[in-house]
Amino acid sequence: MDKGSRNSFVSRWRKYFGDAELPLAVFYSDSKPADAKEDTGADRCIIGALSSARKGETLCFDASSEICSGAKRYLGFTSEVAMPDFEHFLSYGIPGKVNGERYKKSPEIVRESMEYSPSFKAPRPYVVFKRWDKLALGDEPELVVFFAGLDVVAGLFTLANFDEAEPNAVVCPFGSGCSSIVFHPYHELLSDRPRCVMGMFDISARLYVGENTLSFAIPITKFERMADNMDESFLTTNTWNGVYERMRNKQG
Repeated sequence: MDKGSRNSFVSRWRKYFGDAELPLAVFYSDSKPADAKEDTGADRCIIGALSSARKGETLCFDASSEICSGAKRYLGFTSEVAMPDFEHFLSYGIPGKVNGERYKKSPEIVRESMEYSPSFKAPRPYVVFKRWDKLALGDEPELVVFFAGLDVVAGLFTLANFDEAEPNAVVCPFGSGCSSIVFHPYHELLSDRPRCVMGMFDISARLYVGENTLSFAIPITKFERMADNMDESFLTTNTWNGVYERMRNKQG
């Protein structure tokens, strides 16, 4: 990522979204960045760990990282479901053995839903999370992930649909918090028509983000189009300016 491209987006972002939080760039790497840390706090949940990346630290994980088994799967470091009786865990549990989260009505529905989950193998040994303004020469973002309030998400959603006639430029698949920021958007990156992925509806991950915060993950090819469209989109209108003023008053 060259400095000019990095700063160009930051400038546009500040112009239309004020002091709203900058996104994280996500990419796989053959080596661990020199400045990267591995934060495995927040009960080994990477959504909790990413709070430090959102503040400007570079985070990096690999197959040996002490993160939950679900995150290892959704980051592409394993194809196995490591938790025994997972289908019961996600549904009504097993008395005296497994506490059920009750996210699905039955183990049968869990097993069936997993058939809709495509395989994913990490393309390189490390996955890096770095705030956009911290990108350096040689960094090549593959996904861009926003953690944002509802007005910002509405702006991103509308911008995602700006140059598309088909109405589903944004999808919202059921899944864990980490699946919504890496697993699903990475599959979109590999598709013929990359779409954005809205997420952070995972009840288990909600306490690691603000009560009005959602995620909005964008494959880099789609993100570049969205960034290029900003200056001719609705963001230049009085309609958006009203939303912008409300955001700015909250930010202030």
